[in-house]
Amino acid sequence: MNATGSKFELVDCGCIETEVNGQIEKRLLVIYSEVEKIIKKHKPEVLSIEDLFFGANSKTAFAVGQARGVVLLQGAKHKLPIFVYNPMEVKLALTGYGKAEKNQVAQMVKAVLKLEKPPKLDDTTDALAIALTHAFSSKFSKLTK
Repeated sequence: MNATGSKFELVDCGCIETEVNGQIEKRLLVIYSEVEKIIKKHKPEVLSIEDLFFGANSKTAFAVGQARGVVLLQGAKHKLPIFVYNPMEVKLALTGYGKAEKNQVAQMVKAVLKLEKPPKLDDTTDALAIALTHAFSSKFSKLTK
């Protein structure tokens, strides 16, 4: 995503998918390789990522934590400043309400990025919402300095 002033442009988006029942080390290698390709192709200035928040499902939290670690490793490898936002911050930044529903966030992503329809996958919407949260936050911090 490019952010210039109050204009936001979607450059690329998608979701890295791995074999659901594949070996974890192979799945993590796919994520590592794909994130590296994305960084080399688009040369981002920052990496923004969602803070982990999981309730009861520790197995899911562990798997997501491992994947998140691989993304953070790539950010560090490429010397990108890393910014972390929790779900409430993302919802608040996009909708003005920290307990907004997923569909409200998706509609704001669609509106701000001038998309014909919201992204198909929730994970893609979440990633775009986090990128927008950072863009909004960095613009606000520049105004308040």
